[in-house]
Amino acid sequence: MDIQINYDYRKDELEKLPLHELAQFVLAREDKPFNTEVSVSFVTDEAIAELNEKYRKKEGPTDVLSFECDGVDDDLSAMTLAEDPVYELGDVVIAPDVAGRQTREFGTTFEEEISLLLVHGLLHLCGYDHIEDDEAEVMEKREAEILEAWSKRTV
Repeated sequence: MDIQINYDYRKDELEKLPLHELAQFVLAREDKPFNTEVSVSFVTDEAIAELNEKYRKKEGPTDVLSFECDGVDDDLSAMTLAEDPVYELGDVVIAPDVAGRQTREFGTTFEEEISLLLVHGLLHLCGYDHIEDDEAEVMEKREAEILEAWSKRTV
């Protein structure tokens, strides 16, 4: 799996976290093929606010946005060979300043909050959503399962 992480913002803090490994863990748990490609970017509040306005028509910064590339409903069962084309899952954009503020609100650490946002964003790319209450329940349960398994992995 090709996980491209762009640390243009708050690089010193973020590149110390095992985000590449967490992204691979999530995608493996979601049975994505080995040739899956995803990008993760960390941006300022201003940058994510612009994206939030442009794509969601909502004002102000949000914590995480996901932008799907190849369809989540594509048949990936035959993608097992090195010569198979890259499966571009999509892009996750995270605002670390929003995450920092949320740590105070939710009583989490910065790493916990960033990890949750990464898992959340990746699950959106895998087809999960939380618009309806029943969808939110499924997505939140899956987030919790993945984060629990991640915390219990052998390092």
